[in-house]
Amino acid sequence: MVKLSPINQRRLANFKANRRGYWSLWIFLALFTLTMFAELIANDRPILVSFEHELYVPILVDYPETVFGGFLETPTEYADPDVQDMINAEGWIVWPMIRFSYDTVNYALTEPAPSAPSAENYLGTDDQGRDVAARLIYGFRISILFGLTLTLVSSVIGIAAGAVQGYFGGLVDLFFQRFIEIWSGLPMLFLLIILASMVQPNFWLLLGIMLLFSWMGLVGVVRAEFLKTRNFDYVRAARALGVRNFTIMRRHILPNAMVATVTFLPFITSGSITTLTALDFLGFGLPAGSASLGEMLNQGKANLHAPWLGLTSFFVIAIMLSLLVFIGEAVRDAFDPRKVFRK
Repeated sequence: MVKLSPINQRRLANFKANRRGYWSLWIFLALFTLTMFAELIANDRPILVSFEHELYVPILVDYPETVFGGFLETPTEYADPDVQDMINAEGWIVWPMIRFSYDTVNYALTEPAPSAPSAENYLGTDDQGRDVAARLIYGFRISILFGLTLTLVSSVIGIAAGAVQGYFGGLVDLFFQRFIEIWSGLPMLFLLIILASMVQPNFWLLLGIMLLFSWMGLVGVVRAEFLKTRNFDYVRAARALGVRNFTIMRRHILPNAMVATVTFLPFITSGSITTLTALDFLGFGLPAGSASLGEMLNQGKANLHAPWLGLTSFFVIAIMLSLLVFIGEAVRDAFDPRKVFRK
């Protein structure tokens, strides 16, 4: 068991004392963990198939229809009633809770798409006949993964840039600050829209484009901490003993800067998710057909006669961002030295 230092014990106690943030963290982790297994929850392929005393895993492997007694060499269409009858005659099928993936079109609808919630489609379908619940699960996962990845990479770059600025100061700090002022003055959303309209965007391309601007969020905080700390006695003593600059920055100054940095991370994540949702809503985000919360919001706007589209995506986004904000507030309280935990 890891032994926490007294100061970290106080921070943990302060974090737990913020009940809203503490429970928001557990709810967020539970939702994120569930969506990481989205293929086991919502899929148009069975999880497990038994046929003629042999086990098959269609969720991982493409099996031709001939394996299950058919005559086609193409991948098996498990939603076909004839295929299901062939398998059930000689075995059994274990289906996910939702028998649709994010891009599966339900051709057996009894009403025009978008169809209302039913026993088959728990949250209805969109205007292309795709299951809303499945798209929400996959869209939630890709939004969180995008936000966390962007936060992690941009934080590394921003912390490194702020550390170099604050530690060396002088002309390095002066020129770097002028560059950041010019770069941050560029209209990020407009540039993203222009670039996305020139090339076909995907997850990694959007991540790279947004990374060009998102790294500046932590530079000011880290720079201020390094400017303040670089003239402290223990830093000057380490420099006089011949310790390398990189070692001083990493071992003696960076831990102090990380206190202020960590409190910003949940808010950077929520901002990244909001930007991705806005781009998807405008049609400049992930490729067409991708599981996207922003695209679902756009469908809700275009199909006001199907309120389940707009309301479902709105509540999912609102709950996700609220959880991240509550977690950020709890982390801020945990690292605030003025906060004292009271039993």
